[in-house]
Amino acid sequence: MSTNGSTLLAQSLRQQGVDTMFYLMGGPMLAAESACIAEGIRSVDVRHEQAAAMMAHAYARLTGRPGVCITASGPGTLNTGTGLATSLVDCTPVVALGGSSSLSEWGTGAFQEFDQVAAMRPLVKWAERVVEARRIPELIDKAFTIAMSGKPGPVYLDFPGDLLYRSLDPSSVDWPSRLGARDLARPCGDLQAIEEVVRLLSVAQRPVLITGSGVLWSQASLAMQRFVDATGIPFYTTPQGRGVVPEDHPCCFLNARNHAFRDADMVIVLGTRINYVLGHLKAPRFAADAKFVRIDIDPGEVAGTPRMDVGMVADARAVLEQLTQACSDRVAPTRFAPWRRMLSEVHVKRSTAQEELLHSVRSPIHPLRLCREIREFIDRDAVLVVDGQEILNFGRQSIPTYLPGHRINSGTFGTMGVGLPYALGAKVACPDKQVVCLHGDGSLGFNFMELDTAVRHRIPVITVVSLNGGWTSDPKKVKPGRDLGLTRYHEMATALGCHAAYVEHPEQIRPALEAARQAARDGVPSLVNVVTDPDAQATTAKFTTFYDAA
Repeated sequence: MSTNGSTLLAQSLRQQGVDTMFYLMGGPMLAAESACIAEGIRSVDVRHEQAAAMMAHAYARLTGRPGVCITASGPGTLNTGTGLATSLVDCTPVVALGGSSSLSEWGTGAFQEFDQVAAMRPLVKWAERVVEARRIPELIDKAFTIAMSGKPGPVYLDFPGDLLYRSLDPSSVDWPSRLGARDLARPCGDLQAIEEVVRLLSVAQRPVLITGSGVLWSQASLAMQRFVDATGIPFYTTPQGRGVVPEDHPCCFLNARNHAFRDADMVIVLGTRINYVLGHLKAPRFAADAKFVRIDIDPGEVAGTPRMDVGMVADARAVLEQLTQACSDRVAPTRFAPWRRMLSEVHVKRSTAQEELLHSVRSPIHPLRLCREIREFIDRDAVLVVDGQEILNFGRQSIPTYLPGHRINSGTFGTMGVGLPYALGAKVACPDKQVVCLHGDGSLGFNFMELDTAVRHRIPVITVVSLNGGWTSDPKKVKPGRDLGLTRYHEMATALGCHAAYVEHPEQIRPALEAARQAARDGVPSLVNVVTDPDAQATTAKFTTFYDAA
C-alpha cells in the first residue's frame, strides 16, 4: 500500500488540529485540497487568493491558533502576498501553503515556474520548500510551531507538484512525535527587573499601561485585568489589541488617550511594537522625562527600544502575574485616584463634545451618527471589523470593544480591502456570534466579490458601507482621484444573493440594521449601503508642545 504527498499534506493538517482551510482551487494543489476535504476539513473557496490569506488572518485572531490558506502555483501564491504581509506586520499566525512547478522541471521554463520561496521570504516569518515528500508532516509541524512561537506571524511552505503526486511507502514518512508550540515554556521576567518596575510604580503619580496584540496571543487578558484592578493603572491598547480588558472598565478612558500619553510620568509598554502609532515614544507625544518600561517576547523589539529605563524579554501573561503579586502590598489603586479623575474629566468632556454629531439628524448622514447606530445595534460579544479611511477613524473614536480579538481592522500596515475577508474569517471562526463589518466604500471595492463567497457558503455577515463617494473626505476639493461616486453596492449585493438596503436618512439606519439581523438569522449575508457626508473628516491630535492646554 502506498501514499502520496497530497494525502500526507491533508493528514498532516488534520494532525495539527486544523478544521478549516481557505483556498482557491488550482494546480498542483487540487488533489491536496480534495484530500483535505476527505479528512473532514471545512473548505471555504474564495474569489481571490488575497482574501484567503485575510480570512485565515481573522480566523487566527478569533481562535487563537493559526489560520490556513492554500493556493495554486505562480500568480495564485503571489496573490496572497498582501494578506501575508499584513499578518506579518500585525503578528498574526497564518500558515500559507502554495503549490509550485515541479522540481524535476526546474530551470526548463515549466508552467508558472517562479522562485516563490524567494518572493515570499520578505512577507513572512519563515518560508521553505518541501524537497522530499516523506518530510511533509515534519515541515508542516515546523511551520505551525514557528507561526505560534515567540512573536507570532505568518509562514509559507512551498509544494512542488511532482512531490505532491509521487507515490511513496508510508513506512518511510517522518511523523513528528511532538506537535507544535503548545507546550513551550513561558519565559518569566527577571526578578530584579520586576522589582524595579514595582519601585517605579510606587513613586509614580501618573502611570499608564500600553498593550498590544501580545496580550492576545499570550492569552493574558485575565492577567491584565487583575493587574489593572490591583494597581488602578489607566490602560490603553493599540488598535489590534483592543478588548483584552473591557473598554467600559473604570481604568479605561478612551477619549483621554492623547492627554494620558502626554502627561504620563511612567509608561509600561507591554506586548506591542514601538512605531508611528505610539509616536516612537518621542516628545511631545510623551513627556521628555517620563520613565519607560518595555516588555516583549521578542529580544529584538526590546533591544531596539529608543527610550527605556527597564527592559524585559518575557511572556506577557507571566510578567503580568509576577507584577500583580509583587504590587500586592506596595501599590494600591487609591494612589492613582487623582490621575484617573483627571483622565475621566477629559474623557467625559470629549465624549460630550461628540454628542451633537452622534445624534445628528442631518443628511447626508454624519459618519459618527452611523457609528452610534452600530454601537447601539451590535451585541456586547459581537466581532466588529472596520476598514476604510474616515470611517475607520470615526469608528475608533466612538465604538468600544469588550472581548479580546473581537475588534479587527486594517492594522499598522494600513491595508485597504481587509474588511469583508476579515469578517468572513471571523464568522467562520465564531459562527454563533454576530459579525458586523463597517466598511468604507473605496476599500470595499478591493474584495467585494467575497460577498459571493459569503452567499455560497452561507456565512451571514452584516456589512455596513459608509458611502461618502470616494477614498477619503475632501472638504477643500484638492485631492486628485478621490471621487468614486455613489456606488450602487446594494444592487450589486442583491445580484449576488445578499439581503441589501440603501439608506439616505438617519432614521432609516436602525430599521435597515434590524432587517439585516433577521437575514443573518436565516443564514443570508447582508449589505447596508449608507450615504454619508463626503466632507466629514476625522481628526487626530497634533503634538506640538508638552503640557499644552487642553
